[in-house]
Amino acid sequence: MSLPLRITFKDSDYTYQVLTTGIGKETMEIKINLSGKEFTLARNQQNEWYAQDATIGDNHELLKAIARSIVSRFRV
Repeated sequence: MSLPLRITFKDSDYTYQVLTTGIGKETMEIKINLSGKEFTLARNQQNEWYAQDATIGDNHELLKAIARSIVSRFRV
């Protein structure tokens, strides 16, 4: 488990943790913990990341921003 990471999205700060270890270019799924909820970010055929198990009440734009942040940080 990694240290908490921060992201500012629409003038609000969020803290999340990356639960997946060994992230690399071949990684197809990344598990994160955001506000006590676990989400799985998955890569589709067009190399776009999305939240697999997000519900309607979850902020999909925030989860996409977190995915972009992780991809940039780990150079996936």
